[in-house]
Amino acid sequence: MRIYLIGYMGSGKTTTGRRLAKKLGCKFIDLDEMIEEKYHITIPTLFDKYDEDAFRLLEKKTLSETFKTDNIVISTGGGTPCFFNNMEKINANGVSIYLKVNSKSLIDRILNAKRKRPLITGKSPEELLSFITSQLKLRESFYLKAKIIANGEELDIDWLAIQIAGYNDTGLK
Repeated sequence: MRIYLIGYMGSGKTTTGRRLAKKLGCKFIDLDEMIEEKYHITIPTLFDKYDEDAFRLLEKKTLSETFKTDNIVISTGGGTPCFFNNMEKINANGVSIYLKVNSKSLIDRILNAKRKRPLITGKSPEELLSFITSQLKLRESFYLKAKIIANGEELDIDWLAIQIAGYNDTGLK
């Protein structure tokens, strides 16, 4: 089984992914980390040196490589499901889980995060709120295609594991 965690940056995909993989006895990968290791470049440097379009193409290619691995939990980037036909491919190849978190919680998490986020560099808290609210409106239609929608603010890993157990290897309930 392949489990894909989707949601906006700061929604807890990587943290949840590690915990969920441990609970289920699966391997865990973070798609951004996979890109950085494979191409020997950090995501912020990739954005600086090239652009978002170049990143999205590498992201699409790397995502497709995950379709060959079983018993894995994959934390995607916040925009991964929103480009090309990535969301449809995610759903065709595994169980997708949307970690839904409200804008104000996302801002708190992002401002306190250790990881540099290229899309929000240099934004004030007010600009950040406006940016995140706008982006969530655009991305929510993709995120809501997930097979499971979980409250990312009060996430219960045991509940999530039970939800996943309702799906077979093809992702059908």
